[in-house]
Amino acid sequence: MKAFVFPGQAAQFEGMGKDMYESSLIARQLFERANELLGFRITDIMFEGSAEELKETKVTQPAVFLHSVIKSAINAAEFRPEAVAGHSLGEFSALVAANAMTFEDGLQLVAKRAFAMQKACEMEPSTMAAILGLDDAVVEAICSEIEDIVVPANYNCPGQLVISGSVKGVEAAVKKAEEAGAIKAVILAVGGAFHSPLMQPAKEELADAIAQTPLSSPVCPIYQNVHAQPERDPERIKQNLIDQLTAPVRWTQIMERMIQDGVSEIVEVGGTGKVLQGFFKKIDRRFPTSAW
Repeated sequence: MKAFVFPGQAAQFEGMGKDMYESSLIARQLFERANELLGFRITDIMFEGSAEELKETKVTQPAVFLHSVIKSAINAAEFRPEAVAGHSLGEFSALVAANAMTFEDGLQLVAKRAFAMQKACEMEPSTMAAILGLDDAVVEAICSEIEDIVVPANYNCPGQLVISGSVKGVEAAVKKAEEAGAIKAVILAVGGAFHSPLMQPAKEELADAIAQTPLSSPVCPIYQNVHAQPERDPERIKQNLIDQLTAPVRWTQIMERMIQDGVSEIVEVGGTGKVLQGFFKKIDRRFPTSAW
């Protein structure tokens, strides 16, 4: 069984999408439609902008979404997934690629999500940190011992868990992780505490927009971040998209469940094409992977 997986934020790179725009009519049409819907020429920043410009709130999430979705659109003849999944933001890309959501609706939701998350970040100083080399249970226990807000946020692969919370909470957890023998415990250069209780204002702001967006059953199961289970029911998918903002990304569990369910190959669609492949290789270095 072949699965298609879609990267999330931080998969952006300078010049992303320019080759597609120049070589594909479908890509040009979709990029220009995106410029129209967003109200600014995101293509100018994606194709010619600096790394710093690509990090702007209104740019990063839509840019990664567009890169993935347009790649899948121009490869539609080969796009026959039997399962899909997306890492955080990538869940929206996966739903569009699986014909559950329109390109226009997906882009508008992603743009709203980006602004809502940024507003939440500005309400309280917060951050994230990557913890490498400890069992998940050890990191979970460390987070539970700290009084300030700090929670597991991204279960990326065995031995790599990203935590999220208040600055004080994350700093305290990093110190404890180092004392517990972490190979690496480093605070990340991010704008806030994604996938933590501090995203509650964003969750509330985005809930109505998601609830009102038309959603069809995807052409194949989508393994969702909040519980790592395959879903096809539109209403459950919507609720999981809402809950995703304050819940951890269970990517390790998604990979394990996909393999358990018979996935024997994954194709990473969009971004640099290396991040999610690398996570699967941590599960099994012989696991067949490729990228578009």
